[in-house]
Amino acid sequence: MAAARLRGEGEMPGLTFSGYREFVLEDENALEIDKMDFHNATELNGERQPKGGPCAFPAVALAWLAGSREPLKMMRAGAAAVDAVGDVEEHEEKRHSPHPPLLERTAGPFKVAFLVFASACAWYSGYLVAELIPDVHLSSTAYHIQSIGQRPVLKAPAPKRQKCDHWTPCPPNTYAYRLLSGGGRDKYAKICFEDQLLMGEKTGNVARGINIAIVNYETGKVAAARYFDMYEGDNSGPMTKFIQSAPEKSLLFMVTHDDGSTRLTPEAKDAIEALGSKEVRSLRFRSSWVFLAAKGFELPAGIPREKINHSDTSKNRYSGWPAEIQIEGCVPRAPS
Repeated sequence: MAAARLRGEGEMPGLTFSGYREFVLEDENALEIDKMDFHNATELNGERQPKGGPCAFPAVALAWLAGSREPLKMMRAGAAAVDAVGDVEEHEEKRHSPHPPLLERTAGPFKVAFLVFASACAWYSGYLVAELIPDVHLSSTAYHIQSIGQRPVLKAPAPKRQKCDHWTPCPPNTYAYRLLSGGGRDKYAKICFEDQLLMGEKTGNVARGINIAIVNYETGKVAAARYFDMYEGDNSGPMTKFIQSAPEKSLLFMVTHDDGSTRLTPEAKDAIEALGSKEVRSLRFRSSWVFLAAKGFELPAGIPREKINHSDTSKNRYSGWPAEIQIEGCVPRAPS
């Protein structure tokens, strides 16, 4: 019979030891020993031993059974195998345990809660971005992205519309006017003064014959506007009276639509010629004619006042009618 006494202290997963443990070898064929491992054995049978690895009672017993005089060396040789077996047993015990550790039990719900929280944050962030970014069409956004890096194209601004559709504005203290004769059957004559349509299709007071508008030169207000059919009826007499009744200091605008000469009498021609017309006596069937006259004062030289275009079957723009003609200009206002 042999006895051994081991003193040590240490700690392994699931096992902590500090103190003495005795074991007895009764004979070479029997062994009664506690199956317990120790770390950092410091004393065996009263002899100090260096710290380092685990001491296993089964290893010591095997050494004694084999008649070894150095049981501690044999013990150290089997330490690694004992440790490996202990780790595997501990792992299997944890794996088959019906009650996993608290951290493992709480890890699953914690991950789910974190995923829900992260999803809510991502949704709210997207909502804020969508609210802050102004609404734009996808095509517009794509166009701006494609245009990055391209040279800017300078575009001239659209020209500002002038009174009576003039190409250029009239000087200050002047009246803008534009006279347009009729063209064909459906293109009606127009008289525009200070951007106001005095006679035309939209106003509904224009028709076949000679269309006349009278404007007060001093105030710029329209005094009267009438049309006189020169193809049917006796309208030369009323037209003559209408012209002669215009007050002094008046502007008279005359334009033809369709025919303005068939029933035009010599007396009517004299009244118009007295206002300064040079083309009224040359009017022919369906001639296009426009005329600006002043009664009681003289217009400045150089102002467009009269224009005519005769009907010619070889040159007519429309079937049986010549092209429309127009004049436009600026009349100085009366001194105040």
